[in-house]
Amino acid sequence: MVNTKVKGYAGDITPAETWEILQNNEHSILIDVRSTAEWAYVGVTDLSSIGKEAYTIEWKSSPDMLINSNFINQVKEICTNREIKILSLCRSGQRSISTSQALTDAGFKQCYNVLEGFEGDKDNAEHRGQSGGWKFHGLPWKQN
Repeated sequence: MVNTKVKGYAGDITPAETWEILQNNEHSILIDVRSTAEWAYVGVTDLSSIGKEAYTIEWKSSPDMLINSNFINQVKEICTNREIKILSLCRSGQRSISTSQALTDAGFKQCYNVLEGFEGDKDNAEHRGQSGGWKFHGLPWKQN
């Protein structure tokens, strides 16, 4: 893992490490914290080949990008065991830092931020998906 116990959560992990954890740890879950618009227009992870699904719970909603006040309760509905690994994924690995911190503050013990997110940072031409992220690394995804 890249580093541990950073800024109030368990640590940051790469997309490849995320995929490895999801494959090898049956009690790990992936929560995609992007917005509904991002899921619809950019795509979502596809964990069907390992018999899992990614949970989609907005951290911030478009267009105002206000924090979802029900986020923690929505996670508690799908994750009753606070000991399992929760892997948070956003567009570029920034919003998911906040969700990892919030979940840790709520009592979840193993909350990780997925570095680079789904699309990675912008390249020199201001385009995402060209230099990092889940999609760039060839990990399974699908268009909704």
